[in-house]
Amino acid sequence: MRVTTGTLLMLVGGIHSAIGLGVLFQSRTPSPLPEVLRPFAEGADHVDVKTVESEATLREFLAALLSYQPAWITALYGVRGVFVRLLGMRQHGVPRPQHLRPEDIPMAPGSAASFFTVRHAEDEHVWVVAATDKHLEATLAVVAEPAPGGGARRRFHVVTLVHYRSWAGPVYFNVIRPFHHLVVGGMARTAAKAVTAQGRRPDAGRD
Repeated sequence: MRVTTGTLLMLVGGIHSAIGLGVLFQSRTPSPLPEVLRPFAEGADHVDVKTVESEATLREFLAALLSYQPAWITALYGVRGVFVRLLGMRQHGVPRPQHLRPEDIPMAPGSAASFFTVRHAEDEHVWVVAATDKHLEATLAVVAEPAPGGGARRRFHVVTLVHYRSWAGPVYFNVIRPFHHLVVGGMARTAAKAVTAQGRRPDAGRD
């Protein structure tokens, strides 16, 4: 299918009308970035940090984070697939919901984590994965640190970094940006509940 500039402008314009220009291209002031991630963030075109607290270990938190896929997110993947094909970007298909265990989380650099590749990992501290397309590179990172006040609680920073590689990168990301914040916010909140007061991990895939 041949996609013209006019087709793309009509598509983006329709989404602008449905969502609103102010929301779609809203400028966000970056939250403080954990120091360990600064080398990965160099030259990034988009940075956002979502912070939650939990008694989970890093692996428990990651297992719940990556297992989060309610039906509305699966539907969004399908809509995303249409737009991705129009831009000529790589389409990985709609991922199946997973129910990962902490021991399933890959930590070795170069290991596959869904459609991401592990870039860097330190047990109980940081986990960085990335997915690269010809139009952009997306990095997802989670940094764990002790929560203020001590005790068993940890503070988890869920970080998204985006580096554009062509004109299609900002077109694609600015269209999905509002949904990105909904999805990652839901992932972080659900992962924060990965360990209950009794130390039992709930079913992280339902919300």
